[in-house]
Amino acid sequence: SALGNRYPVISQESAIGTRLEVQPNQQLVIPKAFQTMLQRPLLWGYGKDNGPNTWHKLFPIANGRHQSPIDIQLWNTKFDSSLKPLNFNYDPSTTRGIVNKGYSFNVEFDDSTDKSVLSGGPLTEQYRLAHFSFHWGSRDDQGSEHSVDELKYSAELHLVQWNTKYKTFCDAMHHPDGLAVVGVFLTLGSAHPELQKVIDALGSIKKRNMSAACTHFNPAGLLPDNHDFWTYAGSLTTPPLSECVIWILSKFRSLYSTTKGEHPEQHIVENWRPCQPLEGRQIRRDPLDEHKSILNHQSMLWQHSPLVF
Repeated sequence: SALGNRYPVISQESAIGTRLEVQPNQQLVIPKAFQTMLQRPLLWGYGKDNGPNTWHKLFPIANGRHQSPIDIQLWNTKFDSSLKPLNFNYDPSTTRGIVNKGYSFNVEFDDSTDKSVLSGGPLTEQYRLAHFSFHWGSRDDQGSEHSVDELKYSAELHLVQWNTKYKTFCDAMHHPDGLAVVGVFLTLGSAHPELQKVIDALGSIKKRNMSAACTHFNPAGLLPDNHDFWTYAGSLTTPPLSECVIWILSKFRSLYSTTKGEHPEQHIVENWRPCQPLEGRQIRRDPLDEHKSILNHQSMLWQHSPLVF
């Protein structure tokens, strides 16, 4: 996941409600100028010569035992009664702007105070929100980084927070509990005007490291109302691939639609890393789920789409 201005490379990082029909043959529409920038050669990327299968040459930790993303195999998840409800306390006034990071874009937040924090769940401390970013693909059946029983989704949202017991974001990256990343699967549905504001702003950041205003954005509006989750110990999904992340993956998907602009296929790039070996790690699920049959998880992901964007 992306690291904002704190690091030179950055990621290309359902509540129950009305069911909406997913529109077939649509993809995430990214403005053409932004797509062109993403395709320029860089030290690492998602192309044939610098893609995820080559990252280990520059970042040996790519072959580590706690890498992300992973496939969530439902039969292999474990109920953990010690997991608490998640507490999202985000203040829209902390939004700083949107930044072109070369492989994706970040909406960044002022993390110098505890105005926007995440707590609860598997976390024992408060984590400050640093930024959020997206991963997407060229088809609506791929683009998410994590998968559930090998099922992939159109895109994946990553909200990146860092542990306030450490002095800085960079300091936190050196510890297994340094970052907490909330992942939300996205599938196609009706348009969400707030997300469209972010997409529209991309035209103002056509070159790498350019930034633009994006103020008073509440990232909580991108989350499903239902906060059931899976959690496991993992890594950043982009270089430097540091194994410093407590992953919190929503069991419920959100919907988005960004169908404005030219034909989608003219604007698509791939910026997702394939799933990595689990290597014996434990995937825990929260107590809120215990009354549901594990066999129903897949239908939950597909059928309950309370949030539309």
